[in-house]
Amino acid sequence: MEWTELYNTLNATEVNTLSSVCKLLLSMLLGCLVGYQRKRRGQTAGVRTFSLIAMGATLAMILSIYVPQEYLGLKNGDPGRIAAQVVTGIGFLGAGAIIQMKGSVRGLTTAAGIWMVATIGMAVGVGMYAISIIATLLILFILAQLERFERHVSLGSEARIIRLKVGEIVKDIDHYRTILTQFRVSLTKFYVDYDFDGNVTNLNLVVLVPENVNYIHLFRRLRTVYPTKSITLSSQVSI
Repeated sequence: MEWTELYNTLNATEVNTLSSVCKLLLSMLLGCLVGYQRKRRGQTAGVRTFSLIAMGATLAMILSIYVPQEYLGLKNGDPGRIAAQVVTGIGFLGAGAIIQMKGSVRGLTTAAGIWMVATIGMAVGVGMYAISIIATLLILFILAQLERFERHVSLGSEARIIRLKVGEIVKDIDHYRTILTQFRVSLTKFYVDYDFDGNVTNLNLVVLVPENVNYIHLFRRLRTVYPTKSITLSSQVSI
């Protein structure tokens, strides 16, 4: 009988202390799981951040239910108002997780994870425990397993510029094209700067590079084509 009463208390539509505490603990646990995975990937937002986001969203949903429950008839007792502001507020946190460095954007996955964890916290707040746990497991699967799948099938390419300083006047780049093709690197454009007095050619190769390319092996092959003084890698923004 005690277990039945406990189950009914936890799944009650009305807000009570025991169910609220259990919801906060569950949302904290689910947020910690996602935050742990993100922290292992070197992201700034980690266990504490994700757990606080999940708990905050859960508490917002509890308040959304509690206000019309206790103050029935008030115009401001709409259970959807507080919850709606959670989604808006999470947008600012997600924007803060996105880092832009010289044209390379990082943190999009973490920002999406923040938004998803907040939604999970809201689901916990309304008592959708099973859905919340399943959603968390799906997030962990996406963040861990699908990342390995992307790397395995080489999904996605990065726009980069390979800069070569060659110790002679380069008349054609066919040999460079051949090497790039062998590494599955696509040459989209190239720019040439001749220094005839110094007998130097500056080549800027605008390429699309697979995420798993081995730059060390690629550069070692490129420097064998002509007498190469230097090779550098940069983003398109710095051209």
